[in-house]
Formats: sequence, structure tokens, C-alpha cells
Amino acid sequence: MGDESADRADRLGPELAELAAAYGVATEYWDWRGNHVEVARATIVAVLAALDVDASSPAVIRRELTAAAQQKWRHLLPPCVATREDVATRFAVHVPHGAHVTVWVELEDGTRRGDVTQVHHLVAPQWIDDRLIGEATFSLPPDLPTGYHRLLARSDGRSADVPLVVTPARIPMPSSVAAHRSWGYAVQLYSARSRRSWGLGDLADLADLVSWSGRELGAGFVLPNPLFASDPTVPVEPSPYLPTSRRFISPLYLRVEDVPEYGYLSPAALASLEAIAQPCKAMNTSPALLDRDAVWAAKLAALEALQAVPLSPGRAGEYREFLAREGSALTDFATWCVLAELHGDDWHEWPVALRSPSSPEVAAVRSASASRVSLYCLAQWWLDEQLASVQARAVAAGMGLGVVHDLPVGVHPDGADAWALSDVLANGIGVGAPADEFNQQGQDWSLPPWRPDRLAATGYAAWRSLASGVFRHAGGLRVDHVIGMFRLWWVPAGMPAHQGTYVRYDHEALVGILSLEAARAGAVLVGEDLGTVEPWVRDVLRERGILGTSVLWFERQSDGSPLPPEVWRELCLATVTVHDLPPSAAYLSGAHVRLRASLGLLTRSVEEELAAFQSEQALWQSTLTARGLLRPGAGEQEVIEALHRYVALTPSRLVGVSLTDAVGDRRTQNQPGTNKEYANWQQPLCGPDGEPVLLDDLPTLERLRALAATLATLR
Repeated sequence: MGDESADRADRLGPELAELAAAYGVATEYWDWRGNHVEVARATIVAVLAALDVDASSPAVIRRELTAAAQQKWRHLLPPCVATREDVATRFAVHVPHGAHVTVWVELEDGTRRGDVTQVHHLVAPQWIDDRLIGEATFSLPPDLPTGYHRLLARSDGRSADVPLVVTPARIPMPSSVAAHRSWGYAVQLYSARSRRSWGLGDLADLADLVSWSGRELGAGFVLPNPLFASDPTVPVEPSPYLPTSRRFISPLYLRVEDVPEYGYLSPAALASLEAIAQPCKAMNTSPALLDRDAVWAAKLAALEALQAVPLSPGRAGEYREFLAREGSALTDFATWCVLAELHGDDWHEWPVALRSPSSPEVAAVRSASASRVSLYCLAQWWLDEQLASVQARAVAAGMGLGVVHDLPVGVHPDGADAWALSDVLANGIGVGAPADEFNQQGQDWSLPPWRPDRLAATGYAAWRSLASGVFRHAGGLRVDHVIGMFRLWWVPAGMPAHQGTYVRYDHEALVGILSLEAARAGAVLVGEDLGTVEPWVRDVLRERGILGTSVLWFERQSDGSPLPPEVWRELCLATVTVHDLPPSAAYLSGAHVRLRASLGLLTRSVEEELAAFQSEQALWQSTLTARGLLRPGAGEQEVIEALHRYVALTPSRLVGVSLTDAVGDRRTQNQPGTNKEYANWQQPLCGPDGEPVLLDDLPTLERLRALAATLATLR
């Protein structure tokens, strides 16, 4: 009887399932093996609670269902309308039954469009709060220009004014990508140091890499890891995919000597900074794990010294323009950095009065610490200038795209964006991924997800701000886990990763806004669509002109054999490996199996995993040999070159080459499913002998040039 009672308690019931559907919460899904999975009741209740929906009892569920059904009837217009150009989108207007309503559009250039037409669509009126409310359906004109407009309505003494976002039906392909295929390096910038680096690769190193690889090797782009800000305290978060903000850049990437004010430091200040920098520079030739804490201490001291240099009148004017452009978002970020220095980097543990950026107490701290707030604003200005310089040098070197930036899925739950944007993020939820072939226990990345309802209610303001910022100095953008614009795997706090569920988003708005900003920037947009992705999602991305992602090890036919290169996708960024896999030299040896086994990440025996791996490698060896890309008995480097030749045979518009493969590195940068168990994101770029490889030495590295030569046919 006990088991039957527990089973009944865990059943959703039709009303809870209906309530979940109303908020886009999945009650079932199909896993990576094709098995149907029913989501547990406890998961559904917890996810709904994060959306401020109470599902604690049958009576409360019925009340919440009524509230959800009445929600749209209480408002004259929807909170936001997102549509595509050339589409006559319909939307509903709710007014007292029988009342007249006027609807019009104001374009972002100030032009008024009154050709919003009512269409016949009979809907029965509803009693809402003792008033009979009717629904009228209107259609937008199909020739609205792309942009951020306003939709307005007036009726019976009431008025409404909501955002109207018209996005391109398809992102125009940049001429450089349309004309010919292109290849470029994927690099973990922090790991790629030069002799002038302060212990970590920086924006000057990135500028040198784009300039040299563009001019000497014909590379068309460079794809660095996300460069976004981490906490201003120690220990510094090592993961570039767990930033404190996706709107601002990490000062760790600033080349101090390239800041214009550096040249006006006093001799004593210069000598002091050189003494601070020397221990960091000495790290460049060490294979030891990267020391972000030491580098941050040195660069923070440099920022403080640079702040003391007065700006020239021209520079001061440029800085004021930067501050005006960035507005309150920058001020909030800089204020959070100061508060983190004072109270620690978890804003949930701050005094209650400081947990909202709009509180009087936060304003008092901002005023009292104005100089320190200015320090973090100045740092972002200098970083913005250096980012602009990197892209300019890439274009000057002949790169068709230049820098393709990387957008992570989310932000640190305790960080600056989570604090400043807490009104549009879900509390008590971590974004992750269900179990798949490479992470069979699922993943919880701890990132707080966007709330779909709050995004819409605010006209997607936070997403629009983020999107416009990431394209400012970019020839392209890679969106990590692009499925997150369609649905995200929500894991309630305290539950294992595999007990989460999917929550749906309005992809027309999220994808559309990112597409609009890409089109305005003349940039390419790449979606990382690996893992469990519904087929229709890839159709949407293709229709919008968004490139997908193909990784050689994952491209297989139904029988498990390698997918012939001729049938790979054309609208795609194709690579042999990615940052979540070992470098090819390590992968070919089966090191990834042994590493996962040592970390307890396997769900079957090591012997079974190794047998499957060896079978896979045998298939690849025979495939490469049969195509004449590899001779029998070839060595490791020859195999790596043959794998890249295979990718070069595909029609994919973009081909990425990991810099670790180019230099023969063997150490894994990131092992998914681990936190402290493995030194993720802390490995310096090294050669096959384990000794550091500096960017200064790349031009003379024979294996790098040999691998680059395999891609010469792309141009």
C-alpha cells in the first residue's frame, strides 16, 4: 500500500499538467537514448514556484489556473510583440465589450503608422473582475522595417504602449562568408600567453594572434573563449562560462601597457608597476596551473595607478561619451564590484538593504565610494578601446570576420548580473543539461535562468541590451547552448541534475533580437546546437541564417559510422574538437575515458567504455585510409592532420581549429560534470612535451603550419 500511495502522490494529475503547460514547463521529454521520461511532480511544483506559481494543493492549482487563463484579458495589449519582417502578424487587444479601440505603430525613427487593421476573429467575451471584456484581433502591416518600435492602443479612457520588435526574416550572410569558406583558430585566450603577458593571455595577445594568423596563414577569424567579467575578489572564478556579467569584460584581459594613460605615469609609478608585473611575467614560461589570483592582484594595482593619471580634455570627452552610452548598466556593475569588495562576492549574503541596486542604501554606498566606482568604469572603457583595436587589426590583416565572440549560457548566481537583473531571473534554479552520452548523470551549471514571463513583461530590455553589447566589436558571435533560446533545462535547488525539466521560451523574440543585432553589425551568428536538440530547432536556425555547430566526433550515421563529409551541413561551424573535449592528441589515446573514470563520471565499466572508444577509433582510421587521407601506420600528428582534412572536405562555411591541436597540447581544459575535482580552465597552452608554447613562437612551429596547410583549400 505504501508504494501505491507514493505513486499516487507523484502523479501530476490533469490540472497540474495544464498549469505547467500554461507556463511552458514540460511534464515529459525524450532522453538521449530515445526513451520517454515523465517528470516528477516535485520537480514541476518546484519549477512553478520559481515562477511565483503556487502548486501546493489541488485547490490552489485550480485558483492558479483561473489566474493564468485571465491574465491576458486584464491588459489592453500584450506586454511585447515580436515578429519578422514581411509577416502580417496578428495580436489580440482586450477592451470592455463593445468599446471602440484605436491601434497604431510608432517606428523608432518617429514615423507613425496607422495602417494596423482589425481582422474578423470571433472570440466570446469574458467576465473579468465584474466587467465583460471583449477580444479584438488586429494585424500588423507586413512592410514594417526591422527595428525596435512601439505598438500603441487607446480605448475607453485607457491607453497602452508596448515594445514592437520587427526582426529580419534571415540574417544577411556577411560577404566574406558568402564568397568563400573560411577557417580560424579557437583559443582559450587566458591560456595563450606571450612573453609580454602578465601570466595570462590578454587582448594584446589576441590582437597579435588575429594579425599574424590573418596575414601569414589566411585565417578568416579567431574564436576566443568568453571574455566576460569575473568577480573582483579572490579566489577568481576560473570558468569563462560562469561570468559575473555577460555585459562587461574581465580586466584580467587588459594589456596594461597599451592603456594611453600608461605613458604618463611617473617614473616611480612605472618602476612600481614593473616590479609588480615581473612575477606574473615569470609565470609565462611555467607549465604550472594558471594563477588568476596573482594576476588580478597585479592588474588591480595597475588600474589604481592608471586612475591617478588625469585624462586629457579629448580623452575626458571620449570617456563621458562611453559612460553615457553604457548608462545605468555600467554604474550598477561598478557598484556591485565595490560592494563585493566590501561585503564579499555573494550578494545573497549582503545586508538586506544592499540586495537591490535601486535601494537608497546602495545609492549611499555609490556616492561614498564614487572614486572606487569610477575605477571599475574606467577599466571597462579601456577594455572597450582594446577590444575595438583587436577587431580593427583583424580586419586590417585581411580577416573576413575577425573576432567571433562567445556568449555563455548564463551568469554566476551570486554575481553582478544576477544582482542587477534579479527581477528577470529565476531564483532557486540552476540551468543545466539532462543526461547524455558524455555526461550520463546530467549537468547542473548553477546558472540562474531568464524568467520567460518577466522577459516579456519588460519588453526583453535586458536581452536587447546584452545583444547590442556583444556585437559592438565583433565580426561574429557563437552562442553557447543555443537551444537555451528555445528551452532550458531547469534544475531546482537541492535536486540532482537528471531530475530537472525543460522550460520553454519565446524563441521568436530571443532569436529574433539576436538576429536583428547581428544584421545591424554585419556579423555572422553561430549557434552551438550539440547534444539533445529537437530537429525543428535546427530548421528554425537554418531559416534565420544562423549557422549550426558540427563536431567531428559527434557526426555519425545511424549505424555509428562516421558521417560522410559531403552530407555535413553547409550553414555550420565545423571542428574536430571543442573546449569540453580533450585536445585531439589526448582524445586519440583514450585519455578522456580514463579521466572520466578517475572522476567517477561513467555509468558503465572502464572496460566497456574503452572497448567502445577503440571501436570508434578503428572506424575513423579505416574511413580516413579509405579516402586517401591517411596512410596505414601513420603517427599521431598525421592522424590529427587527416581529421582536419576530413573536415575540410565538408561544405561547412566555417571551419574551426583548436589552438591546442595546432601545438599538440594534451591537457584537457574542461571536464564537464566536475567542479573542484579537476582543474578546469587552468591549463596553460603547452606542447606535446608538456612545456609552455608562447604566442611569440607560433610562427616557427612546424606542426602548426602543417596543420594550417590542410585548410588552404578553403580559400
